[in-house]
Amino acid sequence: MFSQYGTQELEAQSAAEESQRWAEQLEAYLRPYRERWDAFLDSRVVGNLTAAVAGILQTRSALTLSEVGSTLCGPDHAEAGSQRLQRAMHHQGWKASLIEQVMLEQAEAHRQQIEQAGDTPLCVWDGSVLEKPESRLLEGLGTVRSSRVRRLARSRAGLFNRPGVPVSVRGFEWESVLLVGLRGVPHLAATRWWSREKPQVGQQRQVQASLLRQVAGRWGRRVRHIFDRGYGTAPWLAELSMWRVRFVVRWKKGNKLLDRDGQSRKAWHITRGKRSWGEARLLWDRAHRGYRQTQVVAVPVRHPEYQGDLWLVVVRQGKGREPWYLLTNEPVDSHEQAWEIALSYARRWQIEESFRFEKSELDIESVRLQAWEPRYKWLMLLTLAHGFLLSLLAPCRPLLLARARLLRHWGQRADWRQWKAKTPLYRLRWALSRLWLTHPPTFSHCQPYRPLTHVTWPPGSFRWWTTLWHLSGYVF
Repeated sequence: MFSQYGTQELEAQSAAEESQRWAEQLEAYLRPYRERWDAFLDSRVVGNLTAAVAGILQTRSALTLSEVGSTLCGPDHAEAGSQRLQRAMHHQGWKASLIEQVMLEQAEAHRQQIEQAGDTPLCVWDGSVLEKPESRLLEGLGTVRSSRVRRLARSRAGLFNRPGVPVSVRGFEWESVLLVGLRGVPHLAATRWWSREKPQVGQQRQVQASLLRQVAGRWGRRVRHIFDRGYGTAPWLAELSMWRVRFVVRWKKGNKLLDRDGQSRKAWHITRGKRSWGEARLLWDRAHRGYRQTQVVAVPVRHPEYQGDLWLVVVRQGKGREPWYLLTNEPVDSHEQAWEIALSYARRWQIEESFRFEKSELDIESVRLQAWEPRYKWLMLLTLAHGFLLSLLAPCRPLLLARARLLRHWGQRADWRQWKAKTPLYRLRWALSRLWLTHPPTFSHCQPYRPLTHVTWPPGSFRWWTTLWHLSGYVF
């Protein structure tokens, strides 16, 4: 009955238009980067880089260049697409640092939006590793501690594994900075990959200090920096003291501080027996997916390596949970100020989710490029793909309606919890992948594959005869 009205053809046309609209949304997100690329690269290379970001979103398995190249020129010409990507990655006209500069500039606009909303911008810091256990010949390949082995060997209910020494594998170090507010969508501000091996020799604190120099020089005290326990050391406190930034560091309970009397004591000894401030509040526990009765208390402390006053905020999450010991240089004299510090640190979980998404969904550990600079460029393109997905979660009504339509038609899920997710990042990537694979969009300056129609080698040469032989239909 419906065939006479061409309903299926109209639906296909509508889906193709929707696919092209999302491609235009990607081009709008990449416009600041494309403007920088246009100054150094040919427009066709810029178009291929844009299509490469879309190809990263479409591919789910190992990110070989041939697989991503098939999204540029079609599955029948994946080798041609792979050659385009190889030329773009090995092009000497641009560096990965260009993307890093634009990322910081775009983060400034996001910081202003957070301030206009009445929140305090938070710079969340954390580090991870890219594990390449089977690789040997990659340039700059170093030794890292395997977080995957540590996670799999963890004792669980009904399973006991004897604790052992850390397992080291080949890989790269990874440092990232996320810009968030007390609510809302996070924004990728900066990311670095480095190695302790030649020719990219460096130490962890040197890389972190260089990144802090850029962030502190741009924003100063207009943001609050959030650090995990790995940053709770005396040298890092001295670095923070030099740049005079606002910070919150999770302090290890066994590390020592100077109490009010000037005595050096462990953090948990200083606050032992002190009564919590005010009434308890409910704080969401992401690990166990539930609310916990939480109380806070704060005491003034000092540290020999930090020239200034410090406060130790203790967040007590109830029986059976280790308290948070948060060291900050912001005055904490009231119950509300203590809770502001606690809620700021609770947002640190966003960067853990960012690492997990790039490792599991974007398969960042499967990048296959041997040279350091081309691989670094590809990792930055992958970061742009992640940033584009985060930009689609903005609370804008037209974007909200378009996202709901995309998830309803191309990202169906039977689980009701998927529909209640505040940030459906995984479903969004999956829906975009299905839409673009079914209806491939076109990107500006990205030319489709054109088969060779004439022989370009000098007439009579060996390559001329070989090409003519292949064009005649013979394989060998």
